[in-house]
Amino acid sequence: MRIGNFSGYLGDRFTAIDEAMAGDPVDVLMGDYLAEVTLAALAVTYDPARGGGWVDYFRKQLRPHLATIAERGIRIVTNAGGFNPEGLAAALREDLAEAGVDLTVAHVEGDNVLDRLGEFHTDGHAMEHLDTGAPLKDWGVDPIAANSYLGGFGIAEALRAGADIVVTGRVTDASLTAGPAAWWHGWTPDDWGPLAGAITAGHIIECGAHATGGNFSGFTQVPGMVKCGFPIAEIAADGSSVITKHARDGGMVTVDTVTAQLVYEIQGPRYLNPDATVHLDTVRLSQVGKDRVAIAPVTGSPPPPTAKVAVFAQIGWQISQMLFCTSPNVAEKVALLRDQLRAQLEGHVDQLDVTPLGTAAEDPHSQWEATVPIRVMATARAPEALKPFPAAVGSLYLQGFPGFHHDGGAQPVREPWPRIDYWPALLPAELVPNTAVLADGTRLEAPVSSRWATPEELEQGRSPEPPAASTAATAGGRRIPLGELTYARAGDKGGNSNVGIWAPDPEHWEWLRSTLSTSAIRELLPEAKDCDVVRHEFPYLRAVHVVLKGLLGTGGSSNLRVDQIGKSVGEYLRSKHVTVPEELL
Repeated sequence: MRIGNFSGYLGDRFTAIDEAMAGDPVDVLMGDYLAEVTLAALAVTYDPARGGGWVDYFRKQLRPHLATIAERGIRIVTNAGGFNPEGLAAALREDLAEAGVDLTVAHVEGDNVLDRLGEFHTDGHAMEHLDTGAPLKDWGVDPIAANSYLGGFGIAEALRAGADIVVTGRVTDASLTAGPAAWWHGWTPDDWGPLAGAITAGHIIECGAHATGGNFSGFTQVPGMVKCGFPIAEIAADGSSVITKHARDGGMVTVDTVTAQLVYEIQGPRYLNPDATVHLDTVRLSQVGKDRVAIAPVTGSPPPPTAKVAVFAQIGWQISQMLFCTSPNVAEKVALLRDQLRAQLEGHVDQLDVTPLGTAAEDPHSQWEATVPIRVMATARAPEALKPFPAAVGSLYLQGFPGFHHDGGAQPVREPWPRIDYWPALLPAELVPNTAVLADGTRLEAPVSSRWATPEELEQGRSPEPPAASTAATAGGRRIPLGELTYARAGDKGGNSNVGIWAPDPEHWEWLRSTLSTSAIRELLPEAKDCDVVRHEFPYLRAVHVVLKGLLGTGGSSNLRVDQIGKSVGEYLRSKHVTVPEELL
């Protein structure tokens, strides 16, 4: 079967469905909209009494193509239902009736457990934070959203019952592919091997152009990079797959672009999903044609006995403003700005963060080469406490450092906005239903695996530390940026940043693994000095993978870093200089 992606996040290219419909044939089109930060944003605005809570962006994308979708028999699967998949399903039925198109819409529910948190607490489920171990009751704020990550068999049940369009809430990103594959090939929940293969393919195409050259370290080599096309996964009955793309569109599919997505937002060699545990350290990739990368059958084992739950709560308010200073004396100017703002805001705000971005050029050729941006952010529990912030910033134009200014083409920020925090937790999987609801109200419970994984089967572990590079190799080497010989991709999982860095050239693998020891990573990334650094090796991918625990605070929606979800950590690592033996150059 052929599954094409048309969205990797809320805000992805609006014309994606137009492009997919004009591209190569597919059996299923799937769209992913629900990143953790997207759920956090939706949680602020969703009010069950007023409806909404879904991604209307998807509805607008789909509306012009309803007749053609019916004519071609394409199935549509998406998590654009957000907090209200039932509501989006009803809205789509209205669109179909208005267009006179006969398609059946079903939705999948069970992920929303907000109203059951009290019940879980009473029954002894503490929902401890995955990183800190603290019980949810000690958070000190009231959750506004709690959604469990569902597997793909609710989607499969809806498709088996004849649904043409399936709308879900919070399923895992890979479930949007694994569910249709299970339906198409008739897999059961105990087919862990084929399911693991489909989950792997789903993980690769879930982020759209991430697999075709987008956000790729080797972007200068990507043809048609101005508008990368969307990927397609061809999934066989044994779970093996080929990743490709629409031939008419830009971008490319190579072992390296697929590797980039494979190491994205993982926690180690065990990729835990509600339908199977994927052994990522068994994955092998091979280029089998232009824009065609094969993934051999992947080792799979039973799924974990627990379901991950994403809980969100508003923990306060925040406000920020971008300012600029010009050399010389940048450090002294930033220090003065910090002191002046503290003097005015102390006692009002809870946190004040002043972060200069970059350094000014020596002997600059233009004013902008001499200019350093400064991001200023403040947080507080109540919005009233941040009211003095705009006035405090505005008062420094004549009494601050010389050359103080903001972007003259942008309006200064005046109002704070909600600050949402994230709490990842676990629940016994049997407590979370995965239910397909058909257009006539029929409810179909998804089947489950006959066995759960043991703790030993789920252990991520750490790879042994590599032997230290020899003194002779170090002495005879040359200092160059790590990125001259490597590619990287970074992602986020709650408060943890993950980075996969790999060697495209097989001759460089032993050097890379010996160079990137845990201690070396700490030296290269001083920002991670207080983090628990968990290191893994993926020899078949020639990749070193690290998890930097706590680098992102408690999550992308609440930390004060400018790079909130760690998107640039991999490129930052590639910019660091390391010693390379001359024979490798």
